[in-house]
Amino acid sequence: MQFPDNLKYTKDHEWIKMDGENAIVGITEFAQRELGDIVYVDINTVGKQLAANEIFGTVEAVKTVSDLYLPVSGSILEVNASLESNPEFINQDPYGNGWMMKMTIDNVSELDGLLSAAAYKDLVGE
Repeated sequence: MQFPDNLKYTKDHEWIKMDGENAIVGITEFAQRELGDIVYVDINTVGKQLAANEIFGTVEAVKTVSDLYLPVSGSILEVNASLESNPEFINQDPYGNGWMMKMTIDNVSELDGLLSAAAYKDLVGE
């Protein structure tokens, strides 16, 4: 299982990566394995200002629906449109083509409260 060092992680299994002034968010390889085959992603929060740990969308797998939690406070800028017709990208490439959304960050220091790759690896028992 992969735990890229350039990402920060949440205890709810989301990852976040800085991309210039903005950030990219998705779910971890561990999360997608636990969910199984992902069939639908619903993120209807574009343009909304949300606090850290608020729900920004849901992901639906064959047997369950799971909420997606915002790692840090900010505004949702864009959703990965390719997931509409190819939600399996999340299973195939959770840290690449399977990214879920881009956001602005209100307070970059909130990233310091997230888990490092090593801490997340410990959390999931790898």
